[in-house]
Amino acid sequence: MIINSGLNIIDSHVGLVKMMECNLDARGKAVRLFGGLFSLLVGIIIGILFGSEILIDSIWYSSSIIFILAGTFGIFEGRTGWCVVRAMGFKTPI
Repeated sequence: MIINSGLNIIDSHVGLVKMMECNLDARGKAVRLFGGLFSLLVGIIIGILFGSEILIDSIWYSSSIIFILAGTFGIFEGRTGWCVVRAMGFKTPI
């Protein structure tokens, strides 16, 4: 809780809930969910190939981590219906 100078109590969670309102339709949720699942799967496969020493360059390790993080965030956006780009005020086609 935050108390401002006017002695009004402001719940800090209200701002977070307002900020993360659903701003995607069903099509946008589906695109982000399936894109996230695909990215996560690619990241896991690259990670397994790197761990098995089939891919030996360190760029593959970094790529695996990036794909896994991006996929996880895409799944989060698809499940919650919230897009970070739209929340910043940009219009996206999907």
